Amino acid sequence: MPERSSTTTLAKQRTLRQNKALWKFFTLVAETLNDAGLDVRAVLKPEVEIPWSKEMIHDFLWMPIQRIQLGKDSTTKLTTKDIDAIYDTMNRHLAKHGVHEPWPSIETLMNYDELSNK
Repeated sequence: MPERSSTTTLAKQRTLRQNKALWKFFTLVAETLNDAGLDVRAVLKPEVEIPWSKEMIHDFLWMPIQRIQLGKDSTTKLTTKDIDAIYDTMNRHLAKHGVHEPWPSIETLMNYDELSNK
């Protein structure tokens, strides 16, 4: 059942385009962190040098924020506004490490789709 806000309006589920942007964002953040020399140990675990992947961004950065901030256990349950809220929180955390990755633009997603279909 769709979530309702306090004004009893239905919140829109995140779109397929937002989902594509979400996974592109995970890829871009992983590349940016790796390029900055900030492997997983620099951001999360100091003992082991582990490069980032989009799956790790999802599992160790995005999902913990999502669960704590919104109490939702799946990105399929996110609304369009939820994506913005989690992005803002994650971006503030990454800024502490000198990293900022903008949300993927429509052009970035179109290029990503073209490259994926080759």
